[in-house]
Amino acid sequence: MIGSLLTFFAVGIATIIVASVVLAIVGSVIGIVGSLVSVLLFKVAPVLLVGWVVLKLLDRRSKSSLSAADRKWLDGE
Repeated sequence: MIGSLLTFFAVGIATIIVASVVLAIVGSVIGIVGSLVSVLLFKVAPVLLVGWVVLKLLDRRSKSSLSAADRKWLDGE
């Protein structure tokens, strides 16, 4: 009788220890993923967005409205 009670007690203690370790690992993973998402969203994404806008503006300026055939025709060739 006492042996089975001690067995139940030991299994309960082991279950609590394993559950706390698993929950600690899951919490750490969620924290790391959350901080990584935060860094990507608030530090990297704005830099990429500004770079993309600048490249689009520069690309729009460098494009000529005349095609190569039109230039050739205007130059008289």
